[in-house]
Amino acid sequence: MLKYVLISVLALGVIGGVAGLFHLYRVSARNEKEMSLYSTGNVTVNKNLGKVLVVYYSMGGNTRDIAQRIQAQTGCDVYEIKTAEEIKKNLLLYFKIKRDLKKGTYPALQGDMPDMDKYDIVFIGSPVWWYTVSTPVRAFLSKADFNGKKVVPFTTQGSNVGTFLEDFDEMAKNANVIRYLAFNNMGKEYDKAVDNKISVWLNGLAP
Repeated sequence: MLKYVLISVLALGVIGGVAGLFHLYRVSARNEKEMSLYSTGNVTVNKNLGKVLVVYYSMGGNTRDIAQRIQAQTGCDVYEIKTAEEIKKNLLLYFKIKRDLKKGTYPALQGDMPDMDKYDIVFIGSPVWWYTVSTPVRAFLSKADFNGKKVVPFTTQGSNVGTFLEDFDEMAKNANVIRYLAFNNMGKEYDKAVDNKISVWLNGLAP
């Protein structure tokens, strides 16, 4: 009996591994296809967005990278969301995040909220956690009132944004949410294409 159990477990492991590899292949192919649209030329930002603020949370560095690229192209101000206690990446973290999302429990944040009244447009960057808005960004949104201001969310993720935008729309109080954009986590070989993608996006935001 134990023999058959072990064989079943091994078979499930092999099937799971093959499915995982196939998923990674599909994501890689999709990334390559999308970024080929931005791989040629050097697109520059030629539109005036007014006074810009980029707010972001980043644990692994991917969202910070996009925020810094936006800053490099616009000269905007940047506000990093920081939690009172550092969120450390480990296997148990994913279960804790899922529980916190279910309960609506978000981490305490460091520092004061930025003065968003003096900006024409506010970008909000978040990693996608469990197919939705990360808990630190949820904590920020629970304290913010955008007073009708233009707000542009952006995400970084492995492949799937899930219900991020719908959830963001619901949480961003009095925000005029416009032209969201997603960035899959990719290697350095796509740096130029990512910059061009950001430039096209920024140019499309100007009135």
